[in-house]
Amino acid sequence: MDASEIVLKAEIRKQAVVEQERSPGLKPGYVRLYIEARTTSLLTGTAPIGESLRYLVDLPLTAKGKAPNLRKTEVLLFARAVPGRASELQLVAPSAQLPWTPELEERLRPVLAEFVSNDAAPRIKAIRDAFSIDGNLAGESETQIFLETHDDGPVSLTVIRRPAQRPIWGVSWSEIVDQAARPPQMHTIDWYRLACFLPPRLPREANISARTAAQNRADADYQFILDELGPCTRNLDLMDKR
Repeated sequence: MDASEIVLKAEIRKQAVVEQERSPGLKPGYVRLYIEARTTSLLTGTAPIGESLRYLVDLPLTAKGKAPNLRKTEVLLFARAVPGRASELQLVAPSAQLPWTPELEERLRPVLAEFVSNDAAPRIKAIRDAFSIDGNLAGESETQIFLETHDDGPVSLTVIRRPAQRPIWGVSWSEIVDQAARPPQMHTIDWYRLACFLPPRLPREANISARTAAQNRADADYQFILDELGPCTRNLDLMDKR
């Protein structure tokens, strides 16, 4: 959704198959369609858009090898405007057209509102550094992981371990590293930023713990965070791969 200038609901009015020789990059088993549609509602947008829309979309062929019939279908589009052409859109990814349902729109609206809010979680760029230190008691420790973001906003992850207790972790979106920080709620923007863009393992060069045991604990605590976040379950390939 970061890549989308516009998210809207539209009703498809007309479609036409684009010839294969005019469809560079088309995947096998897919067809490229030229679509004419009518805007029915704008969910969010930073560019002017008209009521009549035109765009291209790649879709899988039916079981009979035919183009799917989309006429009168309502869809959600994640797109960019074509400069100087208010009626033309460019989808931000091959999967950026979704069949509209009331349930999908209901789920999407609060997420879009989070994206455009002034205090939206920043995009994660990389892990800057991580270290783990022992606590005062045997079996007690704290691991801190500091992230780089695209807008230089501070983000840190903390894992607290105490004897005979389950580890506790949290994320802080400010310069204050807060031991009271808690994990983000699943399927919020905060969760999405972490679950979908943290690397699959702690980079060796970022692990600056002084001792081998502390380095291993930092690695384990980072993996614990990933396990707690769970897999990135986004259905749209609108971003760079994790």
